[in-house]
Amino acid sequence: EVQLVESGGGLVQAGGSLRLSCAASGFSFDNYAIGWFRQAPGKEREGVSCISSSDDSPYYANSVKGRFTISSDNAKNSVYLQMNSLKPEDTAVYYCAADSVVTWCPYYGMDYWGKGTLVTVSS
Repeated sequence: EVQLVESGGGLVQAGGSLRLSCAASGFSFDNYAIGWFRQAPGKEREGVSCISSSDDSPYYANSVKGRFTISSDNAKNSVYLQMNSLKPEDTAVYYCAADSVVTWCPYYGMDYWGKGTLVTVSS
């Protein structure tokens, strides 16, 4: 059974940084897409950043390019999102999601989703 557990969210002032972690138990990094989505109150879910086995280049939403960095540690079955220069508009619940069949990003129909971690950026 695949389980994705996010951690690292919290309250930070604008301009600050946070590092989100996603522990992906039971998930194989052989053929995959895994990444981060976010959903702010009253807004649609947005693909933030994603990596896949079929593309050497990570995907980043335009709104986070140059500020967020995705990384993975396959030995630890974990994916991370380093978020710098945070803005109030980054406030959202951040979800880790993964798929072992579809290998392109961002894929909104990923099979596995975590419960999310709240990031709040104050102005």
